[in-house]
Amino acid sequence: MSEDGAPGAAQRLKEVGALASRFWRGFGHRGPRGPHDGIPAMVIPGFAANDRTTTELRRALAEAGFRVHPWRQGMNWGARADTLDRLRRAVDMCGHDEPIVLVGWSLGGLYAREIARVEPHRVRAVVTLGTPVWGDRRRYTNVWKLYELVAGHPVDDPPIPDHPAKPPVPTLAIWSARDGIVGVASARGTDDTRDKAVEVSSTHMGFAVSKKGTRAAAREIVRFLEEIEGAESRH
Repeated sequence: MSEDGAPGAAQRLKEVGALASRFWRGFGHRGPRGPHDGIPAMVIPGFAANDRTTTELRRALAEAGFRVHPWRQGMNWGARADTLDRLRRAVDMCGHDEPIVLVGWSLGGLYAREIARVEPHRVRAVVTLGTPVWGDRRRYTNVWKLYELVAGHPVDDPPIPDHPAKPPVPTLAIWSARDGIVGVASARGTDDTRDKAVEVSSTHMGFAVSKKGTRAAAREIVRFLEEIEGAESRH
């Protein structure tokens, strides 16, 4: 596939098929998961998704040893003027004194980057899954028209800060050549927008609802944190 632009029609159709697993994988409680002494993490859902949608992703992170929390903010209908304030409250509700890992799927990754920018002392690392961290979103995504219709503002002019530079915390961008919503170049980002980029074989929806895709992402997140700890111990 070409990396210069949004995914093609065939890949977009595969995302429709991925929706089939969204329903039955969403069953289960929506509270914190994983060991109480695990690394604290919070998952932020993508556009038109909620904590029910990210159940499988949170299961995968819990299995990997994280104490993972939902965002508890209902459906993500796009950025609002109070989005960052709501995210601060969501982090507070996690109840941890130590910094947490923010895992943002798609649009949720943009939120994670911005809350880490304004409160870096509260964030251990940011992980984005299929998030358009770089480039023109009208060029590199397939849903910008729907987003503008629902959110009520231009996709490139949200009512919250939207900085292109990397947040001041360790930042991992997970991307996929199979993503049918966000183009490779945008989700992979550049050296100026993240610390590390890793490819995982998954559809865009699969980052949240696929057992295979979520476990692969969880493994990369664990590896990234181990690399961070190793680098810190050498200094």
